[in-house]
Amino acid sequence: MFNPLIIGLIVFAVILAGAFAGWVLRHRLPEHQLCDETKSTVTISMAVVATFSALVLGLLISNANTSFSALGGEVTTLSAQILRLDQLLRRYGPDAGLARETLRQYAELKTADLFPDNPADVRLSDPETYHLLQQFEDSILALKPATARDKWWLDQAMTLAGKR
Repeated sequence: MFNPLIIGLIVFAVILAGAFAGWVLRHRLPEHQLCDETKSTVTISMAVVATFSALVLGLLISNANTSFSALGGEVTTLSAQILRLDQLLRRYGPDAGLARETLRQYAELKTADLFPDNPADVRLSDPETYHLLQQFEDSILALKPATARDKWWLDQAMTLAGKR
């Protein structure tokens, strides 16, 4: 993938070459094609091209903003679910220590998947992270609630864990 600065320089060079070509061609055109009517037609044509370009650029920016907002919402929801799961397991008691540790490891791996040092390395479905999520679910299933209160906390945690 190209660097944005290189792309910008290439676009600048193409526009500059087009302007230079227009300047050269202007001197070679017959005098009757350089009248006010021709200039007016070219001006109107360029205004239409500029309007369409602005419309396409606006739609592109709107689409990118919508995608960014949706992904930001999903990350926020995932973060809230992980925090809520940790709170539920903490309230369950010390028996949930292994599950909480696995959840912490899952959160670290998921963070590394979604926010890598190199933005090109984003992984939305890493098998290692998914395997750790399955281990977390298994560690919750291995818990044996002693009281109705513990069973309720465990049921809440399983419901929330199943949403991811």
